[in-house]
Amino acid sequence: MSVEITDWKTHADDDGILWLTLDQAGTSTNVLSISVLQQLDSLLDEISSNPPRAVIFRSGKAKGFIAGADVKEFLDVTTTQEALIMIKRGQTLFSRIESLPCPTVALIEGFCMGGGTELALACDYRVALDDSSTRIGLPEVKLGIHPAYGGLVRSTAMINPLKSLEIMLSGRSLRARAAAAIGLIDRAQPQRQIERAARQMALSPPAKQKMPLLGKVLSLPGIRHLLAEYMKKQVAKKAPRQHYPAPYAILDVWANYYGNNKRMMEEEANSVARLIQGNKVRSLVRVFFLQTRLKGLGDKKSFTPQHVHVIGAGTMGGDIAAWCALRGFTVTLQDREAKYLGNAFKRAHQLYGKRLKVTAERNAALDRLIPDINGDGVARADVVIEAIFEDIDAKHAIYRDIEPRMKPGAVLATNTSSIPLETLATVLKEPDRLVGVHFFNPVAMMPLVEIVKTETSSPETIQNAIAFTQHIGKLPLPVKSSPGFLVNRILMPYLVEAFTLYDEGVAPEAIDKAATDFGMPMGPVELADPVGLDICHSVAENLSSAFGIEVPAGLTKFVESNKLGKKSGRGFYRYKKGKPVKDNDADLDDQKAIQNRLLYRFLNEAAACLQEEIVDDKDLLDAGMIFGTGFAPFRGGPMNYSLQEGVDSIVQAMTDYAGNYGERFSPVDGWSLVKADS
Repeated sequence: MSVEITDWKTHADDDGILWLTLDQAGTSTNVLSISVLQQLDSLLDEISSNPPRAVIFRSGKAKGFIAGADVKEFLDVTTTQEALIMIKRGQTLFSRIESLPCPTVALIEGFCMGGGTELALACDYRVALDDSSTRIGLPEVKLGIHPAYGGLVRSTAMINPLKSLEIMLSGRSLRARAAAAIGLIDRAQPQRQIERAARQMALSPPAKQKMPLLGKVLSLPGIRHLLAEYMKKQVAKKAPRQHYPAPYAILDVWANYYGNNKRMMEEEANSVARLIQGNKVRSLVRVFFLQTRLKGLGDKKSFTPQHVHVIGAGTMGGDIAAWCALRGFTVTLQDREAKYLGNAFKRAHQLYGKRLKVTAERNAALDRLIPDINGDGVARADVVIEAIFEDIDAKHAIYRDIEPRMKPGAVLATNTSSIPLETLATVLKEPDRLVGVHFFNPVAMMPLVEIVKTETSSPETIQNAIAFTQHIGKLPLPVKSSPGFLVNRILMPYLVEAFTLYDEGVAPEAIDKAATDFGMPMGPVELADPVGLDICHSVAENLSSAFGIEVPAGLTKFVESNKLGKKSGRGFYRYKKGKPVKDNDADLDDQKAIQNRLLYRFLNEAAACLQEEIVDDKDLLDAGMIFGTGFAPFRGGPMNYSLQEGVDSIVQAMTDYAGNYGERFSPVDGWSLVKADS
């Protein structure tokens, strides 16, 4: 049966090289859909019967090579057998590329992920654009699976396993130079030379990449198994097997079958076919689409700021300024004394040391971050961010000072975490220009930024704030101005319940274990101590007056005795060299009851936020809690988890808990909205 070729363009040049260009119709991004692969299979029939001198694969898209497989098609697979058929079809296709009788080259420009990297690995050679936009990786683990089209087999056969396995286990991507340094690609070339380099490799094939000696030693049977067990222990510190089985499957396939390519390829397919079934992968795919939705909000091109002015060089303000400078903005940072600026610049230097590997890039970022005690940058800034301590009078004083000096069209943003914007806007002559741009700590690690809007916020202001957030590489989440907004509003009852459990005599270790066993990245006590118990107390009091949340007496006592958490060396835990000292023999109490008490407070407040339309829908609520708090990604968000578990059973259990523990567990009316349209 002939296949219509709609997504691939072919061109045979005068040297006999066949250029295969993937330019998928109707989309700005190439993905390896079933249709794309079927068309490639048909093209390979022609190439095999009449081989050209060489084949070069490239992309017809402006921003990338291939983003990976078509994730939507994962959700259409209903059985392990269906998954296995789909995977083996891809494996067979890539093996056909590998066995072509002529040299094959992958010319990579922009992002090259997952199946795109697997296709490149099936080629004889890989040359990539030496540019910051080029990112190469095998991030399938983030979707709860691992490479399935031979990527696990080929990468571990070519690259030192310490490097190839680390890329797959972490899901991180590499720039072209870093990829070349470990042998993932053959060459990193500038734009003016990349086609010439690909052509040269095609016409005069060099020796292929081979496993270095150290890699061969590490791949020996005994050493390989020891290394795999060691790496499993490292993975377990961040991703327990019961919640995230994919990294362990990678190590099992490599440890047990390396050296027998045919068997390893079969087990690679079998492993992913098993993993792809079940709620974990579907939930992680859901998270992928939630992230895509946040990235697509608004119009990034509608507002292109150049200069950011940040007021307040404390931990949040200083780190926001440092991040904006890292992302290429000119940033002026204002505070009342040079000593505060000094601390911010010290942290910025540390951030750039971790994120930027080239000295010139680190120096350039530092040059973009400018100390500004007098606030002269206000008049030049396109975005002004107020990030001082939570005090209404102090913020009002700043707004009165800066509003007359701001240029027309500039965004005035506040990083307040709990004060309603309506209160802050009362001193402004143009209250419609104020918007909340609420970052989370640590700024460099947390991807979410809440875009807080009031009834008076102009649509242009909101749009500009969303666009700015996208320019600095964060995920914008529009939320209604209300005490605590979304993330802190939902998180605080959860933390307060942890403090209440502590007051009742439950060990902090038991509280944290119940949360991490559920899948939270850290327990509520371990989260509160680094945030600062004084800050938790302040936010809890603000929410107490608005929503009747009772502030536990134990939390107040901690603050009154200056036991503020990690920063004071003592909070719920005692700290030694910046790390909590935990009691390994602590009584773990009734873990299920602890977990339920924490979770039900969290879920009930989420349902209340849905009821009050703090966000537009359930999906955005889930996105906010995953990217703002790290809510167990494999559960797909609190609303998705509630639907999977059954809303009626959760509501009934909460009603029972209300009878046993108090009215705070009484289900809110918003639960009917959780069930709606599901």
